[in-house]
Amino acid sequence: MRVLIVEDETAAVRNLRSMLRSIEPFAEITGVTDSVIGTVEWLNTNNAPDIIFMDIHLADGDAFLIFDKVRVMAPVVFTTAYDRYAFEAFRVNSIDFLLKPVQPAEIKRSLDKFKRLTRIELDAYLDRTDKSMQHVTSLKNFLIPVRDKILPLALNEIAFCYTTEEKVSVYTFDNRKYPLEKSLDVLCGMLPQVDFFRINRQFIISRNAVADMTVWYGSRLSVNLSVETPEKIIVSKSRVPLLKKWLTG
Repeated sequence: MRVLIVEDETAAVRNLRSMLRSIEPFAEITGVTDSVIGTVEWLNTNNAPDIIFMDIHLADGDAFLIFDKVRVMAPVVFTTAYDRYAFEAFRVNSIDFLLKPVQPAEIKRSLDKFKRLTRIELDAYLDRTDKSMQHVTSLKNFLIPVRDKILPLALNEIAFCYTTEEKVSVYTFDNRKYPLEKSLDVLCGMLPQVDFFRINRQFIISRNAVADMTVWYGSRLSVNLSVETPEKIIVSKSRVPLLKKWLTG
């Protein structure tokens, strides 16, 4: 059994390795990645593993972004400290969803579930995953409830999405604001990554909304949009290279 571990916490990787070796002594850990970009590169340059244990919060974004960038040819077991991601996990047809701290009995359950998959079931799983992600990437509009009506909002009307106190709102280029019943993490998996970027914990921005950037202290950047924002948009030092790559790509 060939296993890929996608996890950005060293201690969590060490614990998972230990549990896998204890439960499945002949399992081979073929790779360990800690980011969306690193995982996409690994999957593009290596033979597919038999199973993937994947944390959701990674160094450069949420793991759901991986499925937008590469075809994942293996069953996935998600691990996370937050149960609110369960819906998204099963949207991409994971075979299991484990809450941290993960226990050996849960790892064994996931491995037993994997072993019970027949070839036909595995092929069907991969086919469902493909169709699920095709649906996401073909998204063109959000349906926004406004009082007693439902408003179709085209993605190209969105300037940015913003969250505060766990409430998410979408802002348009003509200064309209609508509430959304989705977290920014979920939106990251739905919005096309070529057009939208999760710039920090509060904002997802549209490429077309970026006006300019200002150098900020501590090697950070302040991003200025063509529309007014509820607060200043600051990009951390670690995400500046990702932002520049997105803007120039």
